[in-house]
Amino acid sequence: MSKLKIIIVAAVAAVGLLAWQLSSPARTAPQVSFTNLQGKTFTTQDLRDKVVMVKFWATSCVTCIQQMPDTAATYTALADQGYDVIAVAMDYDPIDYVRNYAETRELPFNVVHDADGKIAAAFGNVQLTPTAFLIDKDGNIVKRYLGNYNKEEFVKTVQRALAG
Repeated sequence: MSKLKIIIVAAVAAVGLLAWQLSSPARTAPQVSFTNLQGKTFTTQDLRDKVVMVKFWATSCVTCIQQMPDTAATYTALADQGYDVIAVAMDYDPIDYVRNYAETRELPFNVVHDADGKIAAAFGNVQLTPTAFLIDKDGNIVKRYLGNYNKEEFVKTVQRALAG
């Protein structure tokens, strides 16, 4: 395939993804069970009345690793207002790598290893990292983030959801 065709296909895909993200109505987050690295199990239902970011990531994902300090800082700043983060490591990420990263960085939020891929499947068969879903207090997905995002806009969106 020529370079021009590849560029055109990539541009059409990017425009389609953007249009889908901007036009999609809020949908209810899937009912899934999470088990964090400490062995605590909880469900999306348990997170009602909180604004939650479910972030799919991998230790091999450069963008994920770059975003993690901001993710931790936002969590720390807003947790007492009802904001929570669940960092879901992908099934292909070795559990020892995930555990080592979470412990050495002292991540302040729940870190989950999606060993069987069921969580990623429930959220629409997530394949790319980082992919994050912002869920409101009623359990609706209000925004989907793929790759890098504008931190200030993200925080404003979280604050609006916390106020709502």
